[in-house]
Amino acid sequence: MSAEQNALRSWTATQIADGVSSGNIKALEVTHAALKDLEVLNPKINAFTQTTPERALAEARNVDDAIQSGAHLPLAGVPYAVKNLYGIRGITTRAGAKVTQENAPESNDATLVNKLHSAGAVLVGATHMGEYAYDFTGENAHDGNCLNPHNTAHMTGGSSSGSAAATASGIVPFAMGSDTNGSIRVPASFCGLFGLKPTYGRLSRAGTYPFVGSFDHLGPLTRSAEDLALIFDVLQGLDRADPAQTDHPEIETHQRLNEGVDQLRVAVAGGYFRENLLPAALDAVDLVAKALGASHEIDIPEAARARAAAYVITAAEGSTLHLKRIRERPQDFDPETRDRFIAGTMVPAIWVQQAQRFRSWFRDMMHGLFDKVDILIAPATPFQALPSGTKTFTLNGETVPARPNIGIFTQPISFIGLPAVTVPIWLDGEDLPIGVQLIAPAWREDLALRVAHHLEKAGTARAPIANLGV
Repeated sequence: MSAEQNALRSWTATQIADGVSSGNIKALEVTHAALKDLEVLNPKINAFTQTTPERALAEARNVDDAIQSGAHLPLAGVPYAVKNLYGIRGITTRAGAKVTQENAPESNDATLVNKLHSAGAVLVGATHMGEYAYDFTGENAHDGNCLNPHNTAHMTGGSSSGSAAATASGIVPFAMGSDTNGSIRVPASFCGLFGLKPTYGRLSRAGTYPFVGSFDHLGPLTRSAEDLALIFDVLQGLDRADPAQTDHPEIETHQRLNEGVDQLRVAVAGGYFRENLLPAALDAVDLVAKALGASHEIDIPEAARARAAAYVITAAEGSTLHLKRIRERPQDFDPETRDRFIAGTMVPAIWVQQAQRFRSWFRDMMHGLFDKVDILIAPATPFQALPSGTKTFTLNGETVPARPNIGIFTQPISFIGLPAVTVPIWLDGEDLPIGVQLIAPAWREDLALRVAHHLEKAGTARAPIANLGV
């Protein structure tokens, strides 16, 4: 791999867009480098399930022509990938499953893919994911394990596994994921990335494969907070094709990153969020709190029950979507996913009703807490990336299955749709990163992004490219 290509791998989305827009580099040159990286690096980490090289080269040529004609494209020539539940024209949306392989290719792109295309971004492929997004590990019975670029003996986390691995390895400067119960924030934590789960209803989900309609969010994973804001601003905008999207005013985040954090009221989430975690997770939260001067701790009442209620709704709603397929073709499911869906079909309706009633109470309670604070700091995962193949882990003397329980700190947040940014922390002496959530009030993604940017500028949060020996 050439020195010039290695240098391009380290560029952020912002740097690439600036370089292409100024004419210092061509989108076609950047795209050729990304496709070469994909060819060389993907066999080491298994991040992609499908690639789109012909489309990528055509899009890059169009970007170069547009720039030559004086067009302004905020993501000019930036290579990216999407989790394989985003519709890509001409590609079958597999959603990590075997059953879906027989589906017809998509005739249209998902709304957010269209938005990225219009902004000048260049799509290089679709990424590995947990089957039907029901996974926190990055392991798939059909496509194999997606491997953590920082240590390929460890998990990426899921279910946006390939999007995280592709970004952390430097194949692309950003990738799109989805987050139902933590599927952006968990792999961001394990792979050392910035990840954004926006407010529920903020971004259109039209043209994507659903999991739990009342929890599903879409968002980006990046190697810089600035990129996260730049991309988020491109993705905003009402789309009537998604009936769950809220007609809420767009918010400018990229231009507000440097407004500072001195006037923000920042607190540490206590109680549940200070329990059931290993020392590294606690140390990372405390490091972020110290960097922000946050000494105040706020207990979040009934957070454990919120996580349990989220689990109940996920199991019931998700299983309903796949029940017919499970009855007809049970052998074609990942056994772990299938068994969880089957269990979901047996959740009593009264439990779901109670979970939904509690959800309303918990949402109101959390909104009340944000009358007193602007940002809450909480762990993203209870520990760093587990070794691949780990089936159980032990916390506080209790051994639990890994796949459903890695997201114990992310589920209470997506349960009520609050926006959260995960920032990557590298503790002294540790060879794997761990993430910390910055949780903001509904519709205030700008606050969490400002804090993430501040932490990155201070050196507290950072997302270096993994060294894969090339």
